[in-house]
Amino acid sequence: MKCSSFGDATMPGDEIVIYTDGAARGNPGPGGLGVVMIYGNHRKEIAEGYRHTTNNRMELLAVIRALESLKRKDLKVKVHTDSRYVSEAVNRGWVFNWETKKFKNKKNADLWKRFLELYRFYSVSFVWVKGHATIPENERCDRLAVEASYGTDLKEDTEYVNNNNQSLTGFS
Repeated sequence: MKCSSFGDATMPGDEIVIYTDGAARGNPGPGGLGVVMIYGNHRKEIAEGYRHTTNNRMELLAVIRALESLKRKDLKVKVHTDSRYVSEAVNRGWVFNWETKKFKNKKNADLWKRFLELYRFYSVSFVWVKGHATIPENERCDRLAVEASYGTDLKEDTEYVNNNNQSLTGFS
């Protein structure tokens, strides 16, 4: 699904509720991301599949894709994720410490940098939700992510492939 802008109307409270999930079949392997965005009576879904990636990259990229699709910069954003990797990195402040150390020896630095650029435009809060716990929007994100990972037109996670070229070729 194409990522067009979302959240361009004025609504009471101006809060967008976002659910995200990532999946990888094999870690690394084919992967996908799923997003459900709710703004008043409006709902938007995003799904993308990638040829070779990791689960953590898809979890983080799902949040990035959601934030990239927002049109207005003055919104409150509440992200629900079943990824402790993402939610705790933000809620515990780890990502900000990684940034001050220039992400030295940190995986997925390319995505964390993209995330932080977007994060600073909004008032973002993260809520960790238990995966596969019958939360309808989280379950929908999971289905979107898994289905996207089986797509026939998978994108290349270029940064991952470029940074992990030796392990992808089977040579040390």
